[in-house]
Amino acid sequence: MLTQAPRGTKDILPSDVYKWQYVEGLFRDVCEKFGYKEIRTPGFEHTELFKRGVGETTDIVQKEMYSFKDNGGREITLKPEGTAPVVRAFIENKLYADTQPTKLFYITPCFRYERPQAGRLRAFHQFGVEVFGTDNPSVDAEVIAIAMMFFNKLQIQNLELRINSIGCPDCRARYNDLLKEYLRSKLDHLCKTCQDRFDRNPMRIIDCKVESCKEQLQDVPLMLDHICDECQQHFESLKENLQLMGIPYKVDPTIVRGLDYYRKTAFEIVSHEIGSQSTVCGGGRYDGLVESLGGPSVPGVGFGMGIERLLLTLENNHIEIPQAPGVDIFIATLGDKAVKEATRLLHQLRMAGISADKDHMNRSLKAQFKYADKLNASYTIVIGDNELENDAVSLKNMKTSAQSEVKLSNIIDELRAKLLKEE
Repeated sequence: MLTQAPRGTKDILPSDVYKWQYVEGLFRDVCEKFGYKEIRTPGFEHTELFKRGVGETTDIVQKEMYSFKDNGGREITLKPEGTAPVVRAFIENKLYADTQPTKLFYITPCFRYERPQAGRLRAFHQFGVEVFGTDNPSVDAEVIAIAMMFFNKLQIQNLELRINSIGCPDCRARYNDLLKEYLRSKLDHLCKTCQDRFDRNPMRIIDCKVESCKEQLQDVPLMLDHICDECQQHFESLKENLQLMGIPYKVDPTIVRGLDYYRKTAFEIVSHEIGSQSTVCGGGRYDGLVESLGGPSVPGVGFGMGIERLLLTLENNHIEIPQAPGVDIFIATLGDKAVKEATRLLHQLRMAGISADKDHMNRSLKAQFKYADKLNASYTIVIGDNELENDAVSLKNMKTSAQSEVKLSNIIDELRAKLLKEE
């Protein structure tokens, strides 16, 4: 067990890290083009934040949180999702006092105790964006546009945007009465989780994945058919904004989302390439969340997407992520004097901003060239006694095998010029 990672966790090895760096860099670039700024929150928070923010009726709070008491007796929980901590930071740091809207994005690790499967781990990572300070549906559409542009830049196909309105507290209260009336006669045939949700959050029953429950709910009344005029107008404006942006969508009245804080807009972006775990991005509006966590009445909207699930989608779409570049130059050596010269030169190259490496394993010259290939070096030189005496080395282009002679004492300038031409 000592040398085995805990179930539901996965090492990200150097051979795969370039994929993470690529999608993280692309996500940052897209968010910044929309005017969003990065925020970083702690890996753990007070447990009460998630109970009040995510909702005590949710699977996350009831079944999935990693919670413990610290040495001071405080109830602490490892971050299971990204929104509630960002809201807490928004309130604590009085970001609501700044010019609004506040537009934020994050890249964060999260932790949930659930059954591991393809695209789902217990220790995982999320991209997310959050916007505070406006209830304009144009921002809902902008948030969706960020996700769609990001997927488009990744060249992911077979994606479908599904949208819904889950109403405001007023129309939802009336709908919940109607829904309870419908569910009451079916309650004995529903699973234990649905029975527990009946009084506290009956709308979550629609989101149940148990097949026997789905059969019982085939003619369930849907929130979208019972939203108030204000919510209907908001939803129509969202659709209009998406149409103006040329973003296709499907209205799906069964979308509820798994967190209690959502109101009005709820959306999911679904992939048809990764099997049962098909939602690659989900989000919506949460206008009452800031206030419920002790802040002022400030509207909000955002989304989260799992990075592991995203990478699985890329793999299933046969999308190759560009390999990270190798070192600019590898120094091969012959003899003790050459080793010392390589150490001096290696440091000079690195100080000059040129990535470089050399052999540290006393390999043969042939093995050193193989190692240079493994490092994906752009250029290789060999330093031996003759090269030191003549102040001249052969600079080999490892991609074309072309060779040129350069002065060893001038190699930094020569290499800079060659690398500049290749950019």
